[in-house]
Amino acid sequence: MRQNVKNFLERIASWPEEDIAKLDEAARQIEAWRNGEYNASDDELRAIDEAIAELDRGEVASEAQVKAAFAKFRSE
Repeated sequence: MRQNVKNFLERIASWPEEDIAKLDEAARQIEAWRNGEYNASDDELRAIDEAIAELDRGEVASEAQVKAAFAKFRSE
């Protein structure tokens, strides 16, 4: 194991349990990603559900609205 990893693990030992739990979750997500898995978070699933509901209600942005939204975030 690389020395920087060993040093990190030693520092983690002094962390509060809440922080260790967050690190554990982050490590599990990285491991799943490395194995080609992806599990959406509750927030992501809610956003998907909301988007589907908007589509069902006919609340769809026009092509011009989509282009305008993307233009805001592009730096050209």
